[in-house]
Amino acid sequence: QVQLVESGGGLVQPGGSLRLSCAASGSRLSTYTLGWYRQAPGKQRELVAIISSTDGTNYADSVKGRFTISRDNAKNTVSLQMNSLKPEDTAVYYCYARRGANYWGQGTQVTVSS
Repeated sequence: QVQLVESGGGLVQPGGSLRLSCAASGSRLSTYTLGWYRQAPGKQRELVAIISSTDGTNYADSVKGRFTISRDNAKNTVSLQMNSLKPEDTAVYYCYARRGANYWGQGTQVTVSS
């Protein structure tokens, strides 16, 4: 049983930066695909970024060049560095892990507003 806990969300002004982190317990994640999703009120959950077990990455077009996903297998964590934030980035951000089964964190709120 994999458990994921996000941290690092908060309020930031447009153009600012935040770094989200996700800590896992219950299993070593070196062979898992990891990612971040987000969901704004009234919208469907969408993929933000994923990183494979071999460190290949993929990003939503809306965040390319601004967000960076990374993993630290020794620490069993995955992070999302978010730069040049825009109001449309406001959402609850969820950590995700998969190796056959899917696992989700509880979510952390990110609000971009002046």
